[in-house]
Amino acid sequence: VQLQASGGGLVQAGGSLRLSCAASERDYSSRVMGWFRQALGKEREFVAAIRWSAGTYYADSVKGRFSVSKDRAKNSVYLQMNSLKPEDTALYYCASGSRTIVSQTSEPSAYDYWGQGTLVTVSS
Repeated sequence: VQLQASGGGLVQAGGSLRLSCAASERDYSSRVMGWFRQALGKEREFVAAIRWSAGTYYADSVKGRFSVSKDRAKNSVYLQMNSLKPEDTALYYCASGSRTIVSQTSEPSAYDYWGQGTLVTVSS
């Protein structure tokens, strides 16, 4: 399964972006799709996740500003990012997990497949 993330770009603080993640094929083993980000010089961190069955999860830093959604028919998930801040600047990755239990949702090591990343830059 290949994941393709897109939608990144340059936006001013307070603006919005919508990221998309499309899978090359339907992965029936996938339980959860996650969004992570990595800023320059920092470790990869959890942003949000959505389970194909039900349930969404957010990092405290993005709650109330970001929203994750899914379209099973299109094998795609989306990350709507509003009220962007300069500290949201990072390379954003989507990932798929087949064995990821709820308590592991925010752990990068619990995901099997990763997209190539899309760059989000928020200017002040």
